Amino acid sequence: MSAGAKLLIVDDDPRILSALRRALRREPYEIFTAESTSEAIRVLETEPIDLVLSDHMMPGTTGVQLLEQAAALRPSAARLLITGWGESVDPSAIERLDIRAVIDKPWDDNALKDVLERACKG
Repeated sequence: MSAGAKLLIVDDDPRILSALRRALRREPYEIFTAESTSEAIRVLETEPIDLVLSDHMMPGTTGVQLLEQAAALRPSAARLLITGWGESVDPSAIERLDIRAVIDKPWDDNALKDVLERACKG
């Protein structure tokens, strides 16, 4: 994926979305955000998203469930999870969905940038 890759960030907390957008503001991504699974699906249906970074625990769904839908809609998009509160992610889901990284909250901005760059390269 080249400069200008389309990144979808999904988190039910608008403050987290704002912080992630701020952390990545100088990076070469076109950033889309969604506060719910339904918003994320609308973006995935209308935009050729290259990367999906989803919160793991959201009301009504999990990041894994969203990434399953993302894999069906945009199979070539790199999939990543961000988690807080020590939530565990089923290792079989990580393997099955080819989730490139699981990032802990709070995240380190430089480490996040590195993970996204690696995910872009495949």
